[in-house]
Amino acid sequence: MEKVRIGIIGIGNMGTPVSKLIAIDGHCPEIELTAICDMNRDRLDWAEKTFEGKNIALFEDAEEMMRSGLVDAVYIAVPHYDHPTLAIKAFEAGLHVMIEKPAGVFTKAVREMNEAAEKAKVKFGIMFQNRTIAAYQKVKEILHSGKYGQIRNVTWHIMKWFRPQSYYDSGSWRATWAGEGGGVLLNQCPHQLDLIQWLCGMPEEVYAKCSVAQWHDVEIEDDVAAIFKYKNGAFGTLATSTGINSGTDRLEIATDGATIIIENETVTIKELSISLTEMKDPAKQRQRITEIVYKFPKENLNRHCIALNAFAGAILRDEKLVANGIEGINSLTLSNAMYLSSWTDSTIKLPMDEDLFYEELKKRIATSKHKNVKSQITDATSIY
Repeated sequence: MEKVRIGIIGIGNMGTPVSKLIAIDGHCPEIELTAICDMNRDRLDWAEKTFEGKNIALFEDAEEMMRSGLVDAVYIAVPHYDHPTLAIKAFEAGLHVMIEKPAGVFTKAVREMNEAAEKAKVKFGIMFQNRTIAAYQKVKEILHSGKYGQIRNVTWHIMKWFRPQSYYDSGSWRATWAGEGGGVLLNQCPHQLDLIQWLCGMPEEVYAKCSVAQWHDVEIEDDVAAIFKYKNGAFGTLATSTGINSGTDRLEIATDGATIIIENETVTIKELSISLTEMKDPAKQRQRITEIVYKFPKENLNRHCIALNAFAGAILRDEKLVANGIEGINSLTLSNAMYLSSWTDSTIKLPMDEDLFYEELKKRIATSKHKNVKSQITDATSIY
């Protein structure tokens, strides 16, 4: 195989730009777009016009595309409930899979997807392209070197996700428990939730408050504050909202020997001359702080392309993925735990009770304003 033949399932907000990156812009030289699937006939008409002469087959049924023999891999960019369902069908067809984030809506379904991926022995990636951002890669390198000792505190303040009411009104499935499965945590924050666990590891306990319809006419959360507790006793906090405009996106990681700040893709390290542990010694009280700043040039290549090209390299040459799809359960575990904590007003210990979360989610689906959500394979409310 010289090129990976890929089929895109879902030509919407994410599938559309990815299809253009591959078939028109030519930024993925080892990937050939050979098929597109969408349940919306208007979207297929758009694809037919846009990719005229490109010899791309069009399908309304995902399983038909998977059985066509025209694809080696699929890129799944559909509403969240369908990610595990469609991925499992692709694994059963022996296809490699790249899914958009989040991995799904609830970990119970994602765990089944991960088991199917391991059984299929194919390549499975998730579109966590923000792992390729140089600032986060630098911090990952620093933290994992152990140079500054253990983490003492993590704070992530994410207030750049403003969404007007028109955004939520743009689709009948949006901002509903039955259609979308969540709000700011599931739709805007999966990258941050992935990065915080990728950099700092998973906490042992989660406590959160999720405000529903705080700033919008929705049935899902649009404002969140959470506390994490890690194995070593350190605390982390995360706050985010879609009701605040012109806010900041700032990650601060305090360690034994330095404080590391990421903001505007710049890394600032406030390095201590004496670690906090050493300062317990009265003879070592004279402290100096040295500021080290890493500024990174603007990246030219689209981050989706970086992840897609790595996906092709994994298939063709067994190279490393940007993010293994199985890891998608970690960020979803954090959002599920935050929801469950808020719903039950309790601290959630990890691993969490997946059955309890699913039962609580079903209660919200049952009272959702948008109940008749049909997926590619099955009704979104009856996966289990």
